[in-house]
Amino acid sequence: MLVLILGLLLFLGIHSVRLFAADWRVAQIDHRGLLAWKGLYSILALVGLLLIIWGYGQARLTPTWLWVSPVWTRHLAALLTIPAFILLAATYVPGTRIKARVGHPMLLGVKFWAIAHLIANGTLADLLLFGGFLAWAVALYVVSRRRDRLAGIRYPAVGFSRDMIAIVVGLVAWVVFALWLHGLLIGVRPFGG
Repeated sequence: MLVLILGLLLFLGIHSVRLFAADWRVAQIDHRGLLAWKGLYSILALVGLLLIIWGYGQARLTPTWLWVSPVWTRHLAALLTIPAFILLAATYVPGTRIKARVGHPMLLGVKFWAIAHLIANGTLADLLLFGGFLAWAVALYVVSRRRDRLAGIRYPAVGFSRDMIAIVVGLVAWVVFALWLHGLLIGVRPFGG
């Protein structure tokens, strides 16, 4: 469990530098240069992610159960991840009305993903992993939206076609992940089998 916690602290910590230490971040970029900062950031994020994967895998071998979710929550979780994938796609498709409306669709998508997995999973490792990501996404979303408002930042919407692209890409990615990749990578098939 310690490896999972260290991974979460490292991964979410480096992704929270703008939230908790914006001035320090700017100082590091000024001192080291943008490329060096991005390299360090990427290495720390990757190490954190690998520790999360390893720690979560180890924790699943000897789970500490906090609650047992009914089987139907797996299907509810699978459905709740649909908007998560669409929001993730909307992050990378420029000019969507989705991004214009929510500002930071990836963070909102992480919230959907985390809530979905908390509903269907009840171990201590699940609570740490998905609860940690949920708390991080909520805090960063609130701060990011406030920062956007104060700076007058708006995300322009180009047209409905951009939203359709994000929706189609998100749905295709969801189908591929739900039916094949989740079982292959995580070892759990959301729809059984």
